[in-house]
Amino acid sequence: MDDISIIDLFRKRDENAIAEMKEKYGRLCLYIAGNILSQREDAEECVNTAYYEVWNHIPPEEPDDLKLYLCRIVRNIAIKRLQYNTAQKRSSDMTVSIEELSEMIPAPDTGMADGKLLADAVSRFLRTQDEVRRKVFIRRYWYGDPIAKIAEYYGLKEKTVATCLFRTRKKLKAFLEKEGYDNE
Repeated sequence: MDDISIIDLFRKRDENAIAEMKEKYGRLCLYIAGNILSQREDAEECVNTAYYEVWNHIPPEEPDDLKLYLCRIVRNIAIKRLQYNTAQKRSSDMTVSIEELSEMIPAPDTGMADGKLLADAVSRFLRTQDEVRRKVFIRRYWYGDPIAKIAEYYGLKEKTVATCLFRTRKKLKAFLEKEGYDNE
């Protein structure tokens, strides 16, 4: 079933909408949540919570891209769960990748809190990067893949991936500063 049909089921408040969405995107959602969280049960709970969120938000919201909409919700819920789970301890790979980006992304209380504008700026920046650099960045900071897995996936050395990520973060920071986002 295509996304438009699934969204139409949501509009009609047909419970089959969740089943169809789960059938189409369930594995992807578990993959995203699983890369962020170490416990499979936590990942499954986050995915189920995301389904509930989508049910409550469509309608009135009408996402242009159901896959992206759902994945963003899963990722945000999983990150919140990770923050809750690791409040006392900091050992997760996803915590490390979030901390890597924190030096570039302004904090919400800096006056540049509009997340949509910031996301648009990051998207514009990524479109200026070559395909491999862009894909490596997304695998690390969107999907939460460890550097070793990214290196294996693209046939690169781990050191090359780490260097690519470091340089891309540095360029992103300069780009965001040029756009008026100051992280100080």
